[in-house]
Amino acid sequence: MNILVTGGAGFIGSHLVRKLLSMGHDVLVVDDLRGGLRTNVPEGAGFVCLDINSPMLLDVMDRGRFQCVVHLAAQTRVDVSIKDPYGDARDNVMGTVNVLECARKTGVQRIVFASSAAVYGNPPEKDLPLSEDYPLSPLSFYGLSKVTIESYLRLYHKWYGLDYVVLRFANVYGERAEVGGEGGVINVFAKRAARDMDITVYGDGSQSRDYIYVGDIANGIVCALTTEQADEVYHLSTGRESSLLDVLAELRRASGKELTPNFARMRKGDIYRSVLSNEKARRLLGWEPYMKLKDGIILTYQYAAGQGGR
Repeated sequence: MNILVTGGAGFIGSHLVRKLLSMGHDVLVVDDLRGGLRTNVPEGAGFVCLDINSPMLLDVMDRGRFQCVVHLAAQTRVDVSIKDPYGDARDNVMGTVNVLECARKTGVQRIVFASSAAVYGNPPEKDLPLSEDYPLSPLSFYGLSKVTIESYLRLYHKWYGLDYVVLRFANVYGERAEVGGEGGVINVFAKRAARDMDITVYGDGSQSRDYIYVGDIANGIVCALTTEQADEVYHLSTGRESSLLDVLAELRRASGKELTPNFARMRKGDIYRSVLSNEKARRLLGWEPYMKLKDGIILTYQYAAGQGGR
């Protein structure tokens, strides 16, 4: 299969591209390197340094004649979206519309889109874990951008017949989250622990997330590329929640360090609890996560330590 991966030089993208190449697919990465590294793109994949808003994207996709697009390129930080909602909408909403326009004009058959648990906001504790049909109520412009893009995908399917699969990711962590906020709190904590730097917990540490290893995400995207159950929304998650204090405890075991955190006030737009049911993805995609949190944190810390905490 001939596949375009936007954001393929980033954290999740770099793992996915390696997976696709190992399966024999042809892969082109489009990435402007604001949130990724050229060295993350493995040998065997094509690479074009380009903003997804660029009109030149149409020429790239016309020459490539891709069957599928995995759209990972995004502004990924909640705090940045609060500070700069215009920039968030430009990168996430308008950038995606450009990708969709290029896709429909060049005969792309399917778009796999990376959405987020941020679409749900702060649901009541009694409603957890959430299913895919739970009402959407984002707290941040980042979450709102994901909701908006999902609506665009449905309408592009309705009017132009472009197949889509929406994957709402839980909180992804793992190796190669080098820059920006894409790797989330586990990666931040691991890097700071490797550098012997202070760790700050925003809130009292009881707030929880559904943490999923990046390798499991890459496997889920592969399932979405080939499933016959398209034009659907799926959660890629573990279905289990862990608090920030739980994460710190596992990181202490992985690092052998004391890691006494500083506590600060919760930030605007932060969600208190989040856990997503993965039953639909298990049933219809034939996907399931394999990495236990403790093992994934060990791998993440070892990578950060090997990089000198960079």
